[in-house]
Amino acid sequence: MSNYAHLSQPELVRLLEARDRRDATRFGLVWEADEIERDLALNSDFVALDLDPALSVGPGPWENLIIEGDNFDALRNLRMCYAGRVKCIYIDPPYNTGNRDFVYNDRFMDANDAWRHSTWCEFMYQRLTLAKDLLRQDGVIFVSIDDNEIHALGLLMQRIFGEANFVANVIWEKRYSPQNAAKWFSESHDFIMVYAREKEHWFPNLLQRTEEMNARYRNLDNDERGVWKPADSTAQAGHGTESQFYILTAPNGKKHHLPNGRCWVYTEEVMKKMIFENRVWFGATGNNVPAIKRFMSEVKQGVVAKTIWNYQEVGHNQEGKKEILQLLPDSATPFDTPKPTRLIERILRLATNPGDLVLDFFAGSGTTAHAVMKLNAEDNGNRRYILVSNTEATASEPAKNLCRDVCAQRVRRVIEGYGDTPGLGGNFAYLRCRRISPENLAGIEHAQVWHALQLLHTGTLVPYDASREFQWAKDGREAIAYLPRFSAKLLPALRAALRTAETATLYSWQLSLFRQHLRSHRIHHLPIPEHLALKFGLRK
Repeated sequence: MSNYAHLSQPELVRLLEARDRRDATRFGLVWEADEIERDLALNSDFVALDLDPALSVGPGPWENLIIEGDNFDALRNLRMCYAGRVKCIYIDPPYNTGNRDFVYNDRFMDANDAWRHSTWCEFMYQRLTLAKDLLRQDGVIFVSIDDNEIHALGLLMQRIFGEANFVANVIWEKRYSPQNAAKWFSESHDFIMVYAREKEHWFPNLLQRTEEMNARYRNLDNDERGVWKPADSTAQAGHGTESQFYILTAPNGKKHHLPNGRCWVYTEEVMKKMIFENRVWFGATGNNVPAIKRFMSEVKQGVVAKTIWNYQEVGHNQEGKKEILQLLPDSATPFDTPKPTRLIERILRLATNPGDLVLDFFAGSGTTAHAVMKLNAEDNGNRRYILVSNTEATASEPAKNLCRDVCAQRVRRVIEGYGDTPGLGGNFAYLRCRRISPENLAGIEHAQVWHALQLLHTGTLVPYDASREFQWAKDGREAIAYLPRFSAKLLPALRAALRTAETATLYSWQLSLFRQHLRSHRIHHLPIPEHLALKFGLRK
């Protein structure tokens, strides 16, 4: 029998009304998504990628990507190809200050717009939701922000990633000099919010010990175990047990009494053993207050990152501006507060290891790629990057193209070298997003199909070669082939290629014909464009 069968109609109405009120007042962020101007970038089209070899660097296969286009489009393509494969995302989105920093529907948001915050929330929600799908189980996202939207961002991230996956809110000292003209306070910091995809699976790397830290270790008694530093031998009394309260006798017979409110860090039995092992320091004369010897050889080789990052450690905005001007001396920096490379290096040191994939879908001047290359040069790693940047063209500046002229140009110079600075080496493919309506997906170009298939399987890219009867790529023991059209003439060459792979996936427009001529348990046939539509989410 139902728990509600005995209730009268008025009682049921009251129960439902109470439930509606409870649901309507659920804790969280609310914004007027239905009231604001619709984001013109939102669409249900398929997104293909067009390669521009002239703007790419290196001959390929390209391991890194710079994608020009709205990041809503780019993220949907990347979700199709890279879902669950990205280790670290860093973004520096518009802070929504109203000071010409937030381009929305081909115009800058006005500080007096009544729906400014709701528009920003909806804009970010659509993109962060896609970004979450790209992260690995042990992945993490870092988001730079300032006071304008820090509170909204916190609730937005909590809604998308879950409260349990919050890691930290880092304070970055972005400015080293005070703003004496400030009306209230001189702002000197920004925030970097950190959320894990699944917190129980992500743990930050330790940071390298500094020379200053190591200088605190000395060897005052020529101990054969090496350098050490003295540590307090007492703790707060409230943390101790009865066995930690006693009079400690030094090797020279001197009695050491506990200060008020303190206990020894070890029991008397353990302390005697440590004194016997020469792990307690009583000073050169043996009369000093006892100190525990902490040997450098026995401590962690790195240090846990703090949540306050000062500019001496990771740089400041002026350093970021200087870097851009050195790399792009022929043009004034289009960014008021560019991030210094050292800041992104700190993030990558904490969040990545050699071989990991890094994504920045608000790429700006390309600082993230610069930091990836510097870190790879330092540890001989092979981290890869994907940058997404829009042109940020507006009605008043229709020819503006920040992705091509700033982001890609900076990364190119870091790779090839600039001034007296040698290049760090590397490559990238320059790609542009192109929307294709679902009804016209049969008209997708062969090159666009081949780009998607390579990124889906190998994560690297070579150009489509129209002179070849089929496209072929291998990733270890697995291979993929794209077969634009059936011809009996291509079968011998295709069979020869298939013998070099343990397994192969063949993509074709004429599935039944290829299945008829190529039958093997090692070969998997998939249809084009149906399979791309399925992976993109257009079909089930």
